[in-house]
Amino acid sequence: MNSIRQRLLLWQIGALIVTGVLVSVLTYLLAWNGFNRIRDYGLEQIAYSVVRHGIKPALVRPLMTPAPETALRDHSIASDAIDNGEAIEIEDLGQFVSQIWDDAGQLVYSSLDNVGPPLQPTGFHVVRWEDEDWRVYTVADRRQMVQVAVTSANRAQGFADLVPWLLVPLGLLVLLLSLLIHAAVTQALLPLDQLGREIGRREVNDLHAVAADELPDELQPLASALNQLLERVDQLLSGQRQLIADVAHELNTPLAAVKLQAQLARRVSVGERSAALDELDQGIARATHLVAQLLQMARLEPELAQRQNEVVRLDHLASQVVAAFSAQAEARHIDLGRVGNDCASVLGNPAELRVLLNNLVSNALRHTPEGSRVDVRVTQAGDEVSLVVSDNGPGIAPDQRQAALQRFVRLTPQQGHGSGLGLAIASRIVQQHQGRLELEETPGGGLTVRVHLRTNGSSLPPA
Repeated sequence: MNSIRQRLLLWQIGALIVTGVLVSVLTYLLAWNGFNRIRDYGLEQIAYSVVRHGIKPALVRPLMTPAPETALRDHSIASDAIDNGEAIEIEDLGQFVSQIWDDAGQLVYSSLDNVGPPLQPTGFHVVRWEDEDWRVYTVADRRQMVQVAVTSANRAQGFADLVPWLLVPLGLLVLLLSLLIHAAVTQALLPLDQLGREIGRREVNDLHAVAADELPDELQPLASALNQLLERVDQLLSGQRQLIADVAHELNTPLAAVKLQAQLARRVSVGERSAALDELDQGIARATHLVAQLLQMARLEPELAQRQNEVVRLDHLASQVVAAFSAQAEARHIDLGRVGNDCASVLGNPAELRVLLNNLVSNALRHTPEGSRVDVRVTQAGDEVSLVVSDNGPGIAPDQRQAALQRFVRLTPQQGHGSGLGLAIASRIVQQHQGRLELEETPGGGLTVRVHLRTNGSSLPPA
């Protein structure tokens, strides 16, 4: 059962039924107790009436039904006898008995042919006689003992006639409350149904926030979480749309150049074809590099990245990157090397940290003139690890450093063939590792990139 409405109805109506049963049992017991008290009080009053007025058996009536006038006369005589304090004639009813004993203990009268339950002490008693339970009340006078009794079955039958009238109101109450509970649950869950219908009517690109002001307090957390999700999805889709637009724009130029170079390669003579093919290779390399960086940027989207962090020796990683770019540095006569021997480790993604170092070193080598110097340094101070890549190239003006961290921003497009993604990718990786990236001026001229990361806190072996 996955329906909230059905669960609420089941629990509430079930609780109502259980409560109704308990109330019915309690009402039955209280009513039975009150019924017995009233009937016992009636027995007591009959006994005292017999003591005061006396009693004699009624005449045996003929089998024929008396005429209406005779019946009326008999009723008038009985009424007059009661009013005058005379002895009362009581007809034997079969389930009620009255008895009188004299002071010697002899039964002098019984409404059941001089028989009945045995004499009991004064007060109320329950007596078993002739396989029946009798409710008996006995009262003592100076000269006689009067006892009246009625069968328990007769009393139970009288109470049974009243039970339906006790249960009918309770049944109606349970039915009415069940209908009211059903209506209340339906009304209470109406805002949830309306919220579902509102979201179901939306188009795919309709990601505006849900109006939560009029929702019940119980739905406020759900609406807030849903609005946050919609906002993140909107940001993700906006970023993806912007990325696709930037990619289309950025790929247009290198692909057009490759196409033009291929056309020129077909038209030139055989002697000049080798140089044209070299230009074509360079264009393909630039396009390949751009596609690789675009793929890296797409993988670094926070909503898409599935990170698997582990302890990374940043000093070892720096040495590996320096070794990987040493041939490229030597080809341009650039002094590339590590400075310092600090041992430092961080908790992060090894592949992303390698991309970070690759982009910083590649960016430095690309924008540094021949015969320059590029240094890579890893230092640790307390629980913070610093990765520093510095060069003595042209550097970046202070007012342009923030723009340099944006995607597809090339400050000097005429001086290189970069895609404008190197520093943007580095900045995104640092953000993913909860670090910070700073651009500074190298003493004597140039650019220094500082990356600050948190150490994992584990002890390190000596270098």
